[in-house]
Amino acid sequence: MKLNGFNKLKRLDWISYVWLIYLPYTLIQFIPIKSSKDVYWLLLAGLFLLLYIIVNEVREYRYLTISLELFVTGLFAVFNFNLYLIIFPAWQVPWILVHYPRKYQKYFIVAYYVIVGIALARIQVKYPMFWRDGSSMGLLFPCVSPIISNTLAISSFRQHQLNQTNRRLETIIQRGERERIARDLHDTLGQSFSMITIKTELAKKLLTKSPDKVAAELNDIEQTSRQNLQLVRSIVNNLHQQSFNEILLEQSKNLATANLLLLTTGEEQAVKWPTQIQASFGKALTEAISNILHHAKAHQVQLIFSANEDSYRVEVIDDGIGKEFVRVGGNGIRGMRERMIQANGKFEIYHDYRGTHVVLTQMKVNEDDD
Repeated sequence: MKLNGFNKLKRLDWISYVWLIYLPYTLIQFIPIKSSKDVYWLLLAGLFLLLYIIVNEVREYRYLTISLELFVTGLFAVFNFNLYLIIFPAWQVPWILVHYPRKYQKYFIVAYYVIVGIALARIQVKYPMFWRDGSSMGLLFPCVSPIISNTLAISSFRQHQLNQTNRRLETIIQRGERERIARDLHDTLGQSFSMITIKTELAKKLLTKSPDKVAAELNDIEQTSRQNLQLVRSIVNNLHQQSFNEILLEQSKNLATANLLLLTTGEEQAVKWPTQIQASFGKALTEAISNILHHAKAHQVQLIFSANEDSYRVEVIDDGIGKEFVRVGGNGIRGMRERMIQANGKFEIYHDYRGTHVVLTQMKVNEDDD
């Protein structure tokens, strides 16, 4: 039971309750109690607090509890000329309604401004000189709060959807890799094992009819088995190699966290390059982006993928200040150069008016075995 209570506390929307620290400032005019009206407004404030918690915690009947909360704060605005209590639903409700159809957000905003409009009209009638002193500036925040809150809520919701989309893309890529591996196994190992089965059956028949031919068949079976073993090792090795899709998903998150814009050219064709080619570029590409994040002070990163008859090429361009390419104790550039040389490739780095360019090139080889 204690654990369940602790879990409930963890699930509370604490940000919504933090704002309640400002509640006493809106009610200070009723304390100390001087009349029955003060008691009335304090009891009404207690009802507001109860409704505020219910709106936050109870999903059912929100159409009713949100309306009641707005009505209670509206009483303060229209009859007590207290436009500060209505700010609480102005910031609370849009973050809740962002998960509902957009029409409900519109209903709330219209109702909010109708109440504020009536309150301002009553203020004008009772205190016509109110607008000529500086106190009228205090009405600015109540007037803009629902618009700002609604904008922030929509922005946060869209970011949440984008994060969900990224997670789904990762799942799709993983599924695509599994399907590719299944095709490789079916197209290669399947045929080879079928051949082993046929030759084994043939060898069993030859044991009685032509024993002298059995050895040749067994040699073929042995050779085919060794080829399959090598093929399995190759497939397993490819499983440990990252594709461009995986690399770009991971690095785009890192760049977005650092507020760097990522642009790509030729990505659709590059993800179709042979797996080994993508993997050979992968570590150097990751190192290049890591250097940008840590040292370049850039605002934008551009990746250009291209290929011709002789080679594959990946160019990384950032608009940072990377004129000093070699740092004392730094291994990034040397590591990229060594990786590309080991992969039968080339490494180049230079700086021009567009920024720093890291050019990774790998020569094409016979791809029939990929």
